[in-house]
Amino acid sequence: MKRTAAAFVVFASVSCGGQAPVASQAQPQQPPADAQAARAQTQPPVPATPTPKARTASPKPAEPPKFGAKVTKVSRSRLPYSWKPGCPVSYQDLRLITMTYWGFDDKPHTGELVVRKTVTGDVVKVFGKLYTMRYPIKQMRLVDVYKGDDYDSIDADNTSAFNCRAATGSSNWSNHAYGEAIDLNPRENPYVTASGGTAHPNAKKFAKRPAKGKGVINSGDRVVRAFASVGWGWGGEWSGTRDYQHFSRNGR
Repeated sequence: MKRTAAAFVVFASVSCGGQAPVASQAQPQQPPADAQAARAQTQPPVPATPTPKARTASPKPAEPPKFGAKVTKVSRSRLPYSWKPGCPVSYQDLRLITMTYWGFDDKPHTGELVVRKTVTGDVVKVFGKLYTMRYPIKQMRLVDVYKGDDYDSIDADNTSAFNCRAATGSSNWSNHAYGEAIDLNPRENPYVTASGGTAHPNAKKFAKRPAKGKGVINSGDRVVRAFASVGWGWGGEWSGTRDYQHFSRNGR
């Protein structure tokens, strides 16, 4: 009986152990929320991918304005010094030209010239050419700004036209008194005597030709040719005395 019982016990043990127990898989434990936050703070941030910027075309520099000129009648009040009774032309035969010119600062400006009404077409045409070629002009104001004083106007390097006065060194009327002559950049283009002298100390370095410099006029250059295209002569071609600033309808 004892032996039988023992065998029973062994059988039962084998029967129970025919299939090993399956252990349940352990789930990984999540760290506490505080730990996750701490870890996030220690991790370097992931750089954002930059968004490519759209290419924009560079703006083109603004073009200078085109040459413009306006011809109007001139009132007596605009000529308080340059015109007086007894002048060879009436102020009613004169015209005011308001026009664009290229300055020494390489910028466009607006200036004024008074000329005889019969030459307004010539003057507008020539100064249109000068502007297109970017020939620089220091300033362009009526000689009345200087109380009609030709010396002061020249000393200020002022380009001017009409002025009822006698020709230099003469008792005869100047072509300026008829409104048919223009003095252009008179400092850079002075009146020079036969001996080589000039009345303006600030113009002495420009007394000889050919010369270099902004606003200078030389024989046969594009400025001389521009005036020649409308039949005007240049004082720089006179014999003896040379008037490099002077252009006139009759060449004198």
